[in-house]
Amino acid sequence: MKKLKKGEFTLRTEAGFHARPAGIFSKLASQFEAKLILLKNNNQNKEYNPKSIISIMTMAAVKGDTITIIANGNDEKEAVNALLNLVNSNFELAN
Repeated sequence: MKKLKKGEFTLRTEAGFHARPAGIFSKLASQFEAKLILLKNNNQNKEYNPKSIISIMTMAAVKGDTITIIANGNDEKEAVNALLNLVNSNFELAN
């Protein structure tokens, strides 16, 4: 069985995963072919689609929440690394 690529981050922004970062995150996530899911605080009973701004916003993630990215597909490593880099850059996309 193939091991999935995972990454994890803690939200540091005061407003959490509000519209602006959710939109930027989903736009970047949509560029990858890999199947991506998000988990909030390791709750495996509820998965969120990082390619959907609505799904990210329904997560209602706030500062201090831990978000896990799980990827499966040809570009899974690139997807997880790009999304983690985005978070680490405080949701600023490189031009």
